[in-house]
Amino acid sequence: MAFDGMFTHAMVSELRTKILNGRIMKISQPYPNEVILTIRSNRKNYPLLLSAHPNYARMQITQIPYKNPAVPTKFTMMLRKYLENAKLTDIQQLENDRVVYFSFETRNEIGDRLPLLLSIEIMNRYSNVILINQQNQTIIDTIKHVGMDQNRYRTLLPGATYRQPPKQEKLDPFAAKNSQRLIALGQQFPNREVLAQNIQKKFQGFGKVSSLQLADVFHQNDGQSDAEHLTTFLKATADPIPSLTTGKQLDFTFTNLGNDIQDMGTQFSSLSTLLDHFYREKATRDRVRQQGALLIHVVNQELKKNRNKLKKLQKEFANTQHANEYRIKGELLTTYLYQVKRGMTEITLPNFYDNERPLKIALSNQIGPSQNAQKYFKKYQKLKNAISYLKEQIKLTEDEINYFEEIQTQIELAEPQDLTDIQVELESGGYLRKNNHHKKNKRRVKINQPETFWASDGTKIKVGKNNLQNEKLTLHTASKNDYWLHVKNIPGSHVIVESNNPSDETLVEAAELAAYFSKSRNSANVPVDYVQVRRIRKPNGTKPGFVIYEGQKTLYVTPTEEKVNQLKTKNE
Repeated sequence: MAFDGMFTHAMVSELRTKILNGRIMKISQPYPNEVILTIRSNRKNYPLLLSAHPNYARMQITQIPYKNPAVPTKFTMMLRKYLENAKLTDIQQLENDRVVYFSFETRNEIGDRLPLLLSIEIMNRYSNVILINQQNQTIIDTIKHVGMDQNRYRTLLPGATYRQPPKQEKLDPFAAKNSQRLIALGQQFPNREVLAQNIQKKFQGFGKVSSLQLADVFHQNDGQSDAEHLTTFLKATADPIPSLTTGKQLDFTFTNLGNDIQDMGTQFSSLSTLLDHFYREKATRDRVRQQGALLIHVVNQELKKNRNKLKKLQKEFANTQHANEYRIKGELLTTYLYQVKRGMTEITLPNFYDNERPLKIALSNQIGPSQNAQKYFKKYQKLKNAISYLKEQIKLTEDEINYFEEIQTQIELAEPQDLTDIQVELESGGYLRKNNHHKKNKRRVKINQPETFWASDGTKIKVGKNNLQNEKLTLHTASKNDYWLHVKNIPGSHVIVESNNPSDETLVEAAELAAYFSKSRNSANVPVDYVQVRRIRKPNGTKPGFVIYEGQKTLYVTPTEEKVNQLKTKNE
């Protein structure tokens, strides 16, 4: 991704304008590699996200809601001890590298001034967030501990002396003495790709996208000198135009300068807004895969087991279709018993069930004629008894497959905080062993709230994200006069329109939400049933979230992410 040194430079400029001289009001760590500092500045709270995630390392002001763990980590407690109510006095980038220092002023236990640095290093799997005592350059704590066995040059442990990351043998493009070298490089290589590669090789902080953009700027024929082109590009970090690039791979950049403006997608009001949009889906899916790994494994195992079981049951059921053949053979042997002699291995007898057409019957030479006939009758009776049992087992197994396919869909659509509800459901159903925490905590587990959306006319729409939320929303929270929607015959969310007389437009928007939060998210003309809640009922003994209904009508909609985002931000 394009969080290179140039983007870091632009982000530092944005953060300085918004949060500099603010105070830390709240500190949380929703995920192992990410910390959020809520900074109060100019009468507004800014949630500053510092991420050391190996794939999504970044710093930004985020508006994505996060749910904190029940027990704070040691790193969180250390940050709270030293940084709560601390004043942010400076934000500096290390040359043009992806290392940024947040300077804080606070006081220790006896009231003496205590200057602290909070460093974020955006270096893929080596990314880290480090709290440093600026007086003696000692590390107080880090979000990731790095011992001598992992890095001999640089130990990142509490109490160790802080050392900056190894210096790259590259030039800082923002240093005045290096500008002429960069201009000379632009004149030396007329080929765009070759120039971009040399910019990356010799100058600090350039990723693939930003180096290609600078190469484009150098090669523009607009009457300006190369020095003016370079100045324009570097100044863009202070006045960015945050944009998505829509080339071969979706990426982001701090400016739209360059010849490939046709590859620029949506533009955003700020770098942080751009990153929220870019990482929202990617980071959420990644967290769900990580945190829900056990749930995904259990669901996949149950699906595999039940699908194999269904194949065996269907094969056994197919064999029962031959039950009548055994009965006919037993009756023919009984009718023509006098023709059957002990020691025979087969006999051909006229079949009065098929116009006297001869039927060959296999015999056992170890038993008598009457016993051979009884053997066929026993096979017939066994298969006949098996039919009703197999039908019942096939139905139960198909229900299990449908249930776990629905759970699978819910995990795919889940936010990280929704996984707790799914885990509780699987534990209650006996599919997952309850952990010790649940055994000690005998209080009833609180179900997360469904997601809220707003129709164009201001009507509130609620969407359950899993079976427990669906059941609570439909059967306990919703009014009997509200309208309920669900994708027809496909796993998906329960959607409630909080109105007894919703407009046609509201029903269509709710149907789009139902289709989007279902297995048919990427389909067109999705059928969605809608009916008043009073017509919904839950049969006894059924699994969570299962309901039946009657008197429904059906809408056909095509869900889009853009529409869902509009409904989410409406009236906020």
